Order: sequence, then structure tokens, then C-alpha cells
Amino acid sequence: MRDLMNSIHTAVALAPVVATDNTAQVSAIIDTRGYDSLTFAILAGTLADADATFAVTMDHGDASNLSDAASVPTAEILGTLALAGLTFADDAETRKVGYLGAKRYVRLTITPTGNTGNAPLAVLAILGHPAIRPTANPPQ
Repeated sequence: MRDLMNSIHTAVALAPVVATDNTAQVSAIIDTRGYDSLTFAILAGTLADADATFAVTMDHGDASNLSDAASVPTAEILGTLALAGLTFADDAETRKVGYLGAKRYVRLTITPTGNTGNAPLAVLAILGHPAIRPTANPPQ
């Protein structure tokens, strides 16, 4: 059976926002408890600036408020943070990056550079390989 829906949990990591300057867009802290995998799906709208770039970083830790946050080592990332980034030419595109680490809490940050236009962005956290299946629908 090809059932993905009952094997994942989705959470809004970054609610749709329009970045109008170079302010970093920081996601919610995602709790991975009960799941063995985490993928962030990054969504871009029409990026109005002609030279902006959007770099992605990822932090993790064991404190629920990430007071112990540390950058996720490259060896604990599926894909690359560079490939998860965007440029002004990536209108209406998506990117994905996965987390392999053992820390409980994870967050993603998108930092614009050279952005003076409107840049609609959103991030969805997709938690997979649940300890208890099927997962709730709608997600809680």
C-alpha cells in the first residue's frame, strides 16, 4: 500500500510571510519526539527583488526553547543548506533539506541578503517514521 499520509506529521515551521528587507526569518522550534525523521520544505512565492539571495541555516538542541542551540553539523543534514537556499530567480519554487541528528529540537532560519522587494516565504516541517502509526489527521 502506498500510504504516506498516515506515516507523516506536518507542522507549520514558518507561516507564510513576506520578507521586505534582510531580516532573518526564523522558524518555529520543531519537536521531533516520536519521529525518526524530519524534512523542511521551503516554499517561495514571486521574489520581487532582482539581486536578493536567501541563505538557509539549521540549529538543533535538547532544550525546548533552544537555549542550547548549535549549528547542525554537515554530516547530520540530508541534502545541503546551500541547495536549500534561494535566489531572486527562484520564483514559485520549493526546496527541501533534511535533519539526521539526534537532538530533540530543530529550527530553520532563512536569511535574505540584498532584499529590498517583497519575498513571500513559508516553511513546512514534515516529520516521518512515527513511533505510533497512523498519525492524527488533522495534525495536532
